[in-house]
Amino acid sequence: MSPNDSYKILVNGFTFYFTPADLETLDLVATSPTEFNGIKNHQSVNARLLAHDLLNKTFTIETGGETFEVQIRNQLDQKLEQMGFGTSISKQIKQIKAPMPGLVLNIDVADGQSVKEGDRLLILEAMKMENSILIHADAIIKKVIVTAGQAVEKGQVLIELE
Repeated sequence: MSPNDSYKILVNGFTFYFTPADLETLDLVATSPTEFNGIKNHQSVNARLLAHDLLNKTFTIETGGETFEVQIRNQLDQKLEQMGFGTSISKQIKQIKAPMPGLVLNIDVADGQSVKEGDRLLILEAMKMENSILIHADAIIKKVIVTAGQAVEKGQVLIELE
């Protein structure tokens, strides 16, 4: 099987290749958003998703009391790796800007603070609605530019990231 027509799956340092046809034959059922049941060699196997990073296509899965770090690379990801672009093709964000004009109600971070993907940075009130501004990747806050109670315009820099 050629890596050019398959998915490259890395599990705890071991590499496996699966074609789309291989994946179609999997007998896998989601029993909840984080729990799955599969049939392998006429045996039921339960697995639980512990963590995930969809941007980098990495997952932490627990099954049978063991934890597995899984990375999935499709054909494009594999080609980018061959060209030397590495596994992370995401753009590095250096600033958080106001998505709309509004009033900064609350700031939940401080200069130098480390934040994780999904953490709330601040609350921006716009058109009588409170909007939580979240971080989309792990980062370190370089400088908070705005203060609570400050009016901001669309596109105005709110926070600088390292």
